[in-house]
Amino acid sequence: MAEGARTVEVTLLGRSYRVACAEGEREALMQAVAYLDAKMNEIMKAGKVMGAERIAVMAALNVAHEMLGMKLGGGFDLGRAKRRIGQIEAQLDAALAKQDKLF
Repeated sequence: MAEGARTVEVTLLGRSYRVACAEGEREALMQAVAYLDAKMNEIMKAGKVMGAERIAVMAALNVAHEMLGMKLGGGFDLGRAKRRIGQIEAQLDAALAKQDKLF
């Protein structure tokens, strides 16, 4: 396990797994788990694929397809959006700090 990583228990399709998670990444991991669990449950409820391993593979293929479609199709660039949001937050913080001095 990498330095600064902790073990976190997550649940996918009703099964518990312990995964390593870097310090400060827990929230992002939990969002990823929720997204993947929802995809796996969609596949399971459709009833066309049986077995947890096959459902996991199909969900992974669907997620990979979505991601590649965004990257290759000129779609939304999440990394760029996060950087821009960070810049906007910094500008807002600076503007609010100036306001605090007025009161």
